[in-house]
Amino acid sequence: MQKRRLGNSGLEVSALGLGCMGMSFSYGPPKDKQEMISLLRSAVERGITFFDTAEVYGPFLNEELVGEALSPLRDRVVIATKFGFNTSVDPRGTNGAPALNSRPEQIRKVAEASLKRLRIDAIDLLSRAKTKPDRRIHSCSKPKPIPLPVRHRR
Repeated sequence: MQKRRLGNSGLEVSALGLGCMGMSFSYGPPKDKQEMISLLRSAVERGITFFDTAEVYGPFLNEELVGEALSPLRDRVVIATKFGFNTSVDPRGTNGAPALNSRPEQIRKVAEASLKRLRIDAIDLLSRAKTKPDRRIHSCSKPKPIPLPVRHRR
């Protein structure tokens, strides 16, 4: 399997990644949990090292699934997850408009909860899933950076 470096972070991932959303969200009902765990572990055995999830998928179910499946293989995988939704309400919001929340205190809350669901001590790649149309991209984390556990591998 070919590898790629993500930006200048030094994080190396397989050229092919696996987006996990459809396993528990969006494309019909959640799939059989044991089958999805087997699929995720088989992907690692075939050289896939990059897995993408988000708290909003399920909500929460997808991160729990990814965590259960991949925690025994943690030294071999890179896990990306996302923030940006207000999951204290239906994450899909009303009338198709998602309930968004990228306030600094929400980012920390989401990151801490994701760490638990994913059964990891550091998130490899945390990104903002959605933005409000009237908000500049860098404004979500102002006025100060939020220290989060980050795992660096070279």
